[in-house]
Amino acid sequence: MKKYLTFKIISLIVISFLVLSCGPQNRSTTDSIDSGNVDLILTNGKVLTVDHEFSIQNTVVVDNGIIVETGGTELALKYQSDEIVDLGGKVVMPGFNDSHTHIRGRPQRYIELGNVTSILEIQELIRNKIEEIGEDEWITGYGWSEDELDEGRRPLREDIDVAAPNNPVILTRAGGHSAVSNSMALRLADITLATPQPEGGVIERGQDGSLNGIIRERQELVGRLVPDSTYEELIASLEINLNDLLRLGITSITDASKPPSQFAMWEELYETANLALPRSQVQFQWFDVKGINEVKERYGEGTDFLKIGPIKVFADGGFTGPAAYTLEPYRNQGEYRGYLNMPPRELASHLKEIHDAGWQMGIHAIGDAAIVMVVNILADALENNPRHDHRHYLNHFSMRPPELTMELMSEHQIHITQQPNFTYTLEGRYVENLDGWRLQHNNPLRSPMDYGIKVAISSDILPIGPMVGIYAAVTRKGMTGAIYGAEEAITREEAIRAYTATGAYLNFEEDIKGTLEPGKFADMIVLSKDIMTIADDEIMDIDVLQTYVDGKLVYSAE
Repeated sequence: MKKYLTFKIISLIVISFLVLSCGPQNRSTTDSIDSGNVDLILTNGKVLTVDHEFSIQNTVVVDNGIIVETGGTELALKYQSDEIVDLGGKVVMPGFNDSHTHIRGRPQRYIELGNVTSILEIQELIRNKIEEIGEDEWITGYGWSEDELDEGRRPLREDIDVAAPNNPVILTRAGGHSAVSNSMALRLADITLATPQPEGGVIERGQDGSLNGIIRERQELVGRLVPDSTYEELIASLEINLNDLLRLGITSITDASKPPSQFAMWEELYETANLALPRSQVQFQWFDVKGINEVKERYGEGTDFLKIGPIKVFADGGFTGPAAYTLEPYRNQGEYRGYLNMPPRELASHLKEIHDAGWQMGIHAIGDAAIVMVVNILADALENNPRHDHRHYLNHFSMRPPELTMELMSEHQIHITQQPNFTYTLEGRYVENLDGWRLQHNNPLRSPMDYGIKVAISSDILPIGPMVGIYAAVTRKGMTGAIYGAEEAITREEAIRAYTATGAYLNFEEDIKGTLEPGKFADMIVLSKDIMTIADDEIMDIDVLQTYVDGKLVYSAE
């Protein structure tokens, strides 16, 4: 799994400078093909079109960034091109559409922790960063998970103190729902044993009664003190991080939650980028309605490469805390059932206000109690103010809710973007906090699909690599190899469709991307192994050999 988190920046920069023409420009998709001449032909392969029949073809023809035709080898004779690629039997499929992820620029003080394997390694990275930026400077990081660490536990305050006695440090866990801070950071934030527990969060204490440095859901109590990053370092890092998605075969994303004040950076980047970038939609939270409307008025419908996405709402917390809002108490935690992000009446008012304003919503709802509440609110809003084709959806949908809730979702066409990769990477958290039926049916796929609910697959960065999500969706296996709720597994065809076409549908873009059908963007990837026939346990070993966006080669493993 870890290779999906490794940055290979140098090779990406080299190839991306060759494809600068793959920029965020609108252009017609109806240009005629003169005398059979086209820009690109990929032939002698296994082309997964992901059309309605999931038909498999041999050849795909591209012109002006658009799929012209797919079919057999005769197309290589029907059309002429200066660029004909012999696939040698390799699989071609639509690029992945990650309909819920988080991509951001990082400051110099930041440490990438998504690939660490021990607390000792975290300590070494901290020491190296101190040598780079000096003492007294804040150090931040993201991506550690106790399930990945040799010590089998979370890094705690004392662990960070050893490496950074004179630098304030806050390191966020993978998933973003908790963080560990060292003693200096807690002291600067005035967090002591006398500090009251924050609403919707937990300041943890260790077995000895002292602060262990972990804060769940409200880590901004410390994080608010971290100095602002410079615009220059953030936009440069954002460009590299977006470009790196092409290596994973991701050609479209929905970035799930940015303040409207940050959209100008994305605008500038997509106008001036030196590296190739995926297509992006950016979600805003509703707390700055004026700012959202200003961006909408200025930017309108956007371009083929950058658009304003749905409104993001947080209903409850996450499982890494844990703080997801559940119908029954967590395992071995008394009556603790997690938290809502706002009181029920306020949540109802919030969702109805956004619905009535005419916006689409992507609502963070992880716990079964949160899912029930959100669906009931949406059903009421839709009955009182019907909107044709609203396409509201739930982000995560981690815990399977009662059947009545799924019936309401089907009736009111409330959709889902879910992360089956959580079944793999968060296995330890689920086993610790859930049991019985709830554990087995966590991250359900088959059951909501059987109710007629559209389910997209996305990553939420745990990890970003799509092959982990495909693997977990079809095997229901965790990191230990244990199978959870095999009856919730879906087929490979369904998983691929959910990671491509359904993601496009959630973005109202099913007519222009998500499948390799005539008239759609030529966003496609070439795989190292046959994803349709390879053994289940080898799915995560599949590499992306090439990525095309607009019919242009934007990444090559070579």
